[in-house]
Amino acid sequence: MSSPHPAAPSAPASSELVDRVVADLVAWAPADTGQAALRSQYLEFVAGSGAAAARRDGGPEHLTASCFVFSPDRRRVLLAFHRKARCWLQLGGHLEPGDASGLDAALREGREEGGIADLTPLVARPADLHRHTLVGAFGACRVHWDVGYAALAPADAVPHVSDESEDVAWWPLDDLPSGVPADLPQRIRLILAEVAV
Repeated sequence: MSSPHPAAPSAPASSELVDRVVADLVAWAPADTGQAALRSQYLEFVAGSGAAAARRDGGPEHLTASCFVFSPDRRRVLLAFHRKARCWLQLGGHLEPGDASGLDAALREGREEGGIADLTPLVARPADLHRHTLVGAFGACRVHWDVGYAALAPADAVPHVSDESEDVAWWPLDDLPSGVPADLPQRIRLILAEVAV
């Protein structure tokens, strides 16, 4: 006897999610030569890791997704003061089983960490790659292979703090807070150049 209700679509398996992230990376031709070289390293990492690359329990190195949220005029960026990292960062985190793609993961993280439901991707492709080593409060995580996407929030959007952050706020691009990583301003400039292409 069949169920009167159709089954809910199942979440993509880790291998399917990795395949979608790889497809995005393969289709993307970064304008910046440094990002292009890093893209090749990402593809090698995923080829060697397989489905485990999408899971935080798949090993000490795995993919993550970031959402760089900008105001409509692209003069402000939404940053969170990260509880574990102890600095101001873009919104982002681990891929989850229900994520349909890297972009989907990034937008989910942006909504969860920024408290703004209405985010619109600037482009569907990645806009930033950033591999970084973790220490201290990050537990078994040692290296995040982060894939960043860019989105716009409505002009009147008011952010809300999540459990993972101590604060979340809009910052002018020419006046970022003192607690940002040294490379963040350059990354933001490259992202805005990338999405303008």
